[in-house]
Amino acid sequence: MNRKWFSIAALIIAAITLLSVSSCGDPQELVSITVQPGSVTFGASNIPVGADAGLTTQLTALGTYVHPPVTKDITSQVTWASSDNQEVTVSSTGLITATGVVCGPNTLISATLTTNADGSGVSSSGAIVTGSMAASVVCFTNTGGGGSAAPILTVNFLGSGTGTVTSPTFSCASTAISCVDSFPAGTTVNLTATPIAPSTFGGWSGGCTGTSTCILLMESDTTVTATFN
Repeated sequence: MNRKWFSIAALIIAAITLLSVSSCGDPQELVSITVQPGSVTFGASNIPVGADAGLTTQLTALGTYVHPPVTKDITSQVTWASSDNQEVTVSSTGLITATGVVCGPNTLISATLTTNADGSGVSSSGAIVTGSMAASVVCFTNTGGGGSAAPILTVNFLGSGTGTVTSPTFSCASTAISCVDSFPAGTTVNLTATPIAPSTFGGWSGGCTGTSTCILLMESDTTVTATFN
């Protein structure tokens, strides 16, 4: 009789041990990534976009795992990417930075983990998991906030080529299609158009003509167009 009960007890202990080992062997699986904060807005409507250059926010990537359920900071493990590097860039550590060149809403900042493994190196199915947030730069409209009015310079682009329009305090790439900034009344602004090879500069229109440096006296809102072929 004692031998019978001993055998049953041994089977129970063996079953418990097997379940425990099996459970411990399950790979910890990443099921989702949450990026915090979920949205960031740089600038204001009464601040020229160029003044936003260098503004930063640090992002955090939180990974949700199962087997067992746990949430971890995986900011340094994910691959960060921006959908529009002309507007907002993101570093390998999740630091986003406004470029001061382009404005607009909802640049997508993504955090992706391509090696789905836990902290001990136990790999699961290898699925690609991605989380994201939205970064925006407010366009300058010279409204909202109490400062004095200043003439607005708008630079537009035409043509199939690419290039940049710059001054000592202004920079705009043709990929932006249009850029806006403001200057104190009476300011002289010298704009230089630089094509990116193999493109060529076709000339100015609007507030300037020809192909040499565009010299503007900012006494009122002014629009110029640069054509790159």
